[in-house]
Amino acid sequence: MERRWERGPVGIVLSVLLLVVLLAAWELSVHWFEVPAYLVPTPSAVVVGLWRGFASGIYLFHLKVTLVEIVLGFLAGSALGFLLGALIALNRTVAYFLQPYVLVFQTIPKVALAPLIVLWFGLGITSKVVSAAIICFFPVMVNTITGLNAADRERTDLLRAMGASRFQIFRMLRLPAAGAFIFAGLEIAVTFALIGAIVTEFLGAEAGLGMLMQSMNFTMDVAGSFSVIVVLSAVGVVLTFAITLLRRRVIFWEDGTTDKAK
Repeated sequence: MERRWERGPVGIVLSVLLLVVLLAAWELSVHWFEVPAYLVPTPSAVVVGLWRGFASGIYLFHLKVTLVEIVLGFLAGSALGFLLGALIALNRTVAYFLQPYVLVFQTIPKVALAPLIVLWFGLGITSKVVSAAIICFFPVMVNTITGLNAADRERTDLLRAMGASRFQIFRMLRLPAAGAFIFAGLEIAVTFALIGAIVTEFLGAEAGLGMLMQSMNFTMDVAGSFSVIVVLSAVGVVLTFAITLLRRRVIFWEDGTTDKAK
């Protein structure tokens, strides 16, 4: 059972203290063991790299490019995943013909498709959006199918007995019941979209944080590479938090039930 202090100021202070301790241990370990800077930089060097990157404006430029790729790929992949998942869950004929092919394609490592995607769509933003969309498509589709099929059969039969149409049953029962599943898939998908965009930028890009990190690796700027990782981590946290906020607004009854239980 969760304690109250874990969600209050005390929990935040303890988390910050833990972070400070870990960073201090990292800094001291690098100096104590005399680890070369081209292998593992100190946290202070990473902070300097962050400052220089944002002060020069280069991080902001590449961050905007990567964010556009992530958001567009996430929206496209999530929308397609939801639509196809709904079709498979609601139509037995569609499920019979499409689901086997979808399952086969799901087993393919999506990262392995990145070189082909770059070859087909070029070094521009299109290849990154396509890669992000493909990699975040499946979590949303699978969770949508699971959620829509998890609706209470007794309630479904009751609505049918009352003369409700299939669309009314979908809108009033099955979609609300699947809300938690769908948003769980979206939380996974937004992280996958980030991974898909960055991996494709590694392989070839005109701009973006992945391309910037690759150029830093070529020049042995390890502190700069770590600073880009920090930026990417922050982007992932912010995007996940945005999905969580949206979930609380859309599935507001879920939080109310959870709070009462606690």
